[in-house]
Amino acid sequence: MTTTAANTSNAPDTDQLRALDAELGPGNCLDSSTLTRALYSSDASVYRIVPQAVARPRSEDELAAVIAAALRVGLPITGRGAGTSCAGNAIGRGLVIDMHRHLHTILSIDPDAATAVVQPGVVQEALQKAAAPFGLRFGPDPSTSNRCTIGGMIGNNACGPRALGYGRSADNTESLEVITGTGERLTLGRGAGERPDLLRRLDELVDANLAPIRTECGRFTREVSGYSLEHLLPENGRDAAKFFSGSEGTLGIMTRATVKLVADAPHKTMVALGYSSMPAAGAATPSILTFGPTAIEGMDRRLAALVAERLGAAAVPPLPRGDAWTFVELVGEDPGEIAERARAMVSSCDAVEGWVVPDPAQAKRLWGIRSDAAGLAGVALKNPAYAGWEDSAVPPEHLGEYLRDFDALLRQHDLHGLPYGHFGEGCLHCRIDFPFDKPGGTQRYHDFMMDAGRLVASYGGSMSGEHGDGRARSELLPLMYSPATIRLFGAVKHIFDPANLLNPGVIVAPESTAANVRVAATIDSPLRIADPAFTRHVHQCTGVGKCLADTTAAGGVMCPSYQATGDEKDSTRGRSRVLQEMINGGLIKGWRSPELAEALDYCLACKGCRRDCPTGVDMAAYKSRVLFERFRHRLRPLSHYAMGKLPTWGRLVTSLRVGALGNVFTQTPGLRAMVKTVAGVDLRRPMPRFRRGASARTEAAKQLRRRPAEGRPVAIWVDSFSDAFEGGQILGLVATLVSAGFAPQIIEQDACCGLTWITTGQLDGARHHLRHALDVLTPIAESGTPIVGMEPSCMAVWRSDAAELLEGDSRVATVAHATRTLAELLGELPGWTPPDLSGHTIVAQPHCHHASVLGWQADAALLARTGAEVVTLGGCCGLAGNFGVEKGHYEVSVAVAEHDLLPAIDAAGPDAILLADGFSCRKQISDLRGRQAMSMGELIAAHL
Repeated sequence: MTTTAANTSNAPDTDQLRALDAELGPGNCLDSSTLTRALYSSDASVYRIVPQAVARPRSEDELAAVIAAALRVGLPITGRGAGTSCAGNAIGRGLVIDMHRHLHTILSIDPDAATAVVQPGVVQEALQKAAAPFGLRFGPDPSTSNRCTIGGMIGNNACGPRALGYGRSADNTESLEVITGTGERLTLGRGAGERPDLLRRLDELVDANLAPIRTECGRFTREVSGYSLEHLLPENGRDAAKFFSGSEGTLGIMTRATVKLVADAPHKTMVALGYSSMPAAGAATPSILTFGPTAIEGMDRRLAALVAERLGAAAVPPLPRGDAWTFVELVGEDPGEIAERARAMVSSCDAVEGWVVPDPAQAKRLWGIRSDAAGLAGVALKNPAYAGWEDSAVPPEHLGEYLRDFDALLRQHDLHGLPYGHFGEGCLHCRIDFPFDKPGGTQRYHDFMMDAGRLVASYGGSMSGEHGDGRARSELLPLMYSPATIRLFGAVKHIFDPANLLNPGVIVAPESTAANVRVAATIDSPLRIADPAFTRHVHQCTGVGKCLADTTAAGGVMCPSYQATGDEKDSTRGRSRVLQEMINGGLIKGWRSPELAEALDYCLACKGCRRDCPTGVDMAAYKSRVLFERFRHRLRPLSHYAMGKLPTWGRLVTSLRVGALGNVFTQTPGLRAMVKTVAGVDLRRPMPRFRRGASARTEAAKQLRRRPAEGRPVAIWVDSFSDAFEGGQILGLVATLVSAGFAPQIIEQDACCGLTWITTGQLDGARHHLRHALDVLTPIAESGTPIVGMEPSCMAVWRSDAAELLEGDSRVATVAHATRTLAELLGELPGWTPPDLSGHTIVAQPHCHHASVLGWQADAALLARTGAEVVTLGGCCGLAGNFGVEKGHYEVSVAVAEHDLLPAIDAAGPDAILLADGFSCRKQISDLRGRQAMSMGELIAAHL
């Protein structure tokens, strides 16, 4: 067990933990370190509860042993999948058991029976991929499907947009193996049969309360709140597995599940319907339902405008007339029958305008508006918006009225939100700008939640429609259930968990919905008072966990270190949690805490999260700030002086023209090891070779003066890496520009962007370099001359870090507007045609900052025009500037490269062209595969 000394605040019960450790014996899976407790203090909800310890069992037997030992010592247990719970279902004060880390095996798939047996930590998307070869899938599809676990889905009775056609998690659960709060191991399924004593007592309780169960439980499909006792009725087959789904870990911990798989219908089409308002769209839902859709999703113009604003106008294709829309999916065996059903729907559902959208590509773009909006809704308002009243549901026939009244309720409480939802089942999502960071904010939250609960109950609705009650809505259950049913829930809990050790505070005997709110804990924090902007930025992370997903196949970058290690501390979410704990000061103590240093150590500063995180977390910027504060007025690591000031050393070597001598030191065995040791470089990492003679920009400027080109002027900004180290990037760029009709001129003055100072947290030095660079570049930009660069990470500084570091300096925007990548510049040139590369295969590794800050679209369009077969990689190369060079990072650097880059190179073969504009990317390819990659300028110049 990993432990640390007790903290003065949020300290664990060391006696209880010692007893638990002794029960489990040496080499167990417990971790009570301050860092790990901080990582698991929150889920995707607004709540924060620090656990005493975390267990990551490596097998089902170890899981059972951990549960048994915790029960024996009286330690509360909270089961956790991917921690994507929006209601606070996956946090607790005792032992949090992480099933996601190791218990993720798909044990079997039976295509004949259309079932799968899985461990609780299996990610839903992994099950989909495994079932796809049999033409099957797991029906429910929540928006977190690429990281949420089957265990978590069953625990919360998750649904998603297509639950209308495929059912909730409960409807797709065949049997479960669980361990209850009494320590019993049970197999839950359907039918009375021969049942153990616990289930017989449960049956007796149900039979004694048939009236309240039949009248209050399971009144409509999205009644997810409370316990789903309707499944235990004799007329429903006493299905204990379906009843257990949605119990949120309060009755038992699942060890494996048998789930039902379904086959998709072979044909589908989409219908887009425009309405005058959201209530009008909601009111039309009953009519739409008569056409048998598998999904009905609703949103309004505010969300469409948000997507256009944040992702560009191209992200929102044309829509039917109206101010609100429902997107409907129809499926079936006969395309003609589907088309006829779609046409009939358009003509009879009272829409302002309706379209049948049979083209899958167009339908995908329309569905994309809805999915993009869901991710952006939390950061779209003037103030941060939060989960809480997140997934209420009413019977669909009341949806229009509920939407109207809900909007009025927001106005009454002076709150704001952008609602959208699964209209087919009356489920409404809304992130709301609760003032948690203001005194009295949690009371305003509580008041709204109670009023919202009364509103939804008045329509016979459910506090939760798919995420569970958790800590957000359990207090509200008496608003929708009678006192008799609330007592019945307590009796059920007592049968399964008499000591109240399983997820206490949820569903039965709940805490106040306003207790333990994470952001509220920062109100009196000295750091928040001193720097509220940094606090707000760090709390942008809501914990939805997209950084846990493997999104590189779709061109994503976030989060490369987590993909390499699988450790929560190496995810963007994990790092955000540690930063949040540092700000409130209860657990992590200040900028120089060892836990903060460990959490940020494997951050590659790739900026992938800046683009890929739904809430726009920029962990690279946060890391720079932490390093700045940590080493303020203190000695820094050697690598900060050696690699953090690399441009200075490069200029010194080239100005003195001692590159050959420098190479003797960096390339000669013995001397090389000494230099690496002094510089803090891993001994396994090859050193780059300096240029011999003058710098690249000096040589290029001489050549252009000897042979000046005619055409449109363009200024070439030479970065420090291209300037000081060997390579033909600048020559290739010049040749390409001249062939395209430009008259390139080299910017000969030093105009370093300060990138390496930024990544090592030397922010005062970075500001100094940026201001000097602005002195050089601003007059060029103001003249209307485009400035083209080569190194994406340096170019990206002008579009991200510079504005943040030099806030208020209007010159930054001027230079950023004038700065172009080569592909952007050529894409603006009428009539320019790239060389024909038909028959070639290009493996393109976009630099992380290129993909995440600059955008790869112009490069993709240029490459497409060459006719080559282009393999564009997601993910990071793994070198990431100074990261992969520093001692202690080599293994992770290589593991990141092995995720996407190296397999793609090996698969493409030796004849493939390797394209990488980033200096780090080219060096990683050279270091690990001994091959030379080309920049875009070199690629075009070589094929003119």
